[in-house]
Amino acid sequence: MKTNIFLTSLTSALALAATVRAEQGGSAHYIPGSEASFIDAFPGKPGGLAVLNYFTYYDASAGAGKVLPIGGLLSADTHATVYADTLAAFYQAPWKVLGGGLAFGVAVPYVWLEVDGQAQRIGSGGEPGPAFAARDTASGIGDMTIYPLMLGWTNLVKDLKLDARLGIYAPTGEYEKGQLANVGKNYWTFEPGVMASWLSSKIGTEVSLYTGVDFNTKNEAMDYTSGTSLHLDLTVAQHLPLGKGFIGVGANAFYYQQLTGDSGSDALLGSFKGMTTGVGPVLSYVRPMGKSQVLAEVKWLPELDVNKRLKGDYVWFKLGVLF
Repeated sequence: MKTNIFLTSLTSALALAATVRAEQGGSAHYIPGSEASFIDAFPGKPGGLAVLNYFTYYDASAGAGKVLPIGGLLSADTHATVYADTLAAFYQAPWKVLGGGLAFGVAVPYVWLEVDGQAQRIGSGGEPGPAFAARDTASGIGDMTIYPLMLGWTNLVKDLKLDARLGIYAPTGEYEKGQLANVGKNYWTFEPGVMASWLSSKIGTEVSLYTGVDFNTKNEAMDYTSGTSLHLDLTVAQHLPLGKGFIGVGANAFYYQQLTGDSGSDALLGSFKGMTTGVGPVLSYVRPMGKSQVLAEVKWLPELDVNKRLKGDYVWFKLGVLF
């Protein structure tokens, strides 16, 4: 099966990329499972334009015995619910660079979230104040992602797509210290990444892997810098003809590990290295419509093993059109 889908999801910028759950709150700009399947691979279609919409739902919590630094507060028994809808556009230029194609794009999320927990403020001398029940809500445009550079090769090996990309998460969402819920993170993240996707044109089997490393700047509202992290997404699926298109059924597994600790005088819990792993089912469908192609994908990704982060379930729904 061959497709020219230009649904380069680059969705680390999408949805939850704009929420409270910064590394300081038990997570990062990267969203587990966001880039994993063949639809996220380099398209190999010069002049292709994709318009995309992503809806993401995340519901997670941390027990009373787990304390997270969120928005300058210490929060226990934390629960967060996030809804996000993202509009994105990606374009592949008609010329070649280093024997491959060149593409770039942008994604802007709108986020709704609610966070509650037992919070404590920390005094100037580092002493914790009395605990109080806190509940915050927020909504608005979150942190956008810009992909100024994607270099991809689709003719090195049959049915294999390979690309190198740079994602830049910009702090465009609002952020206020002292709130559990913020639609922005208030720092920049630079993510170089590599994507490899093999989709057999004979038997329809897919194996796709994305690897990225995130480097974060300081949150200027506080003296807090989140550590560097490594993350991997792997999808294995089988694609079969269905009607005028193809249906894909498989699983997506993810792994996230913070490589260096958090730092700064507001890093109240020290290095606070986070980790999460998970796996869940993925269902996709692709079909041509005239000269365009339409793709829909839904996935459910429960987190299975988590350390120093919120733990919950991600639900994704992606819809895109390639012109």
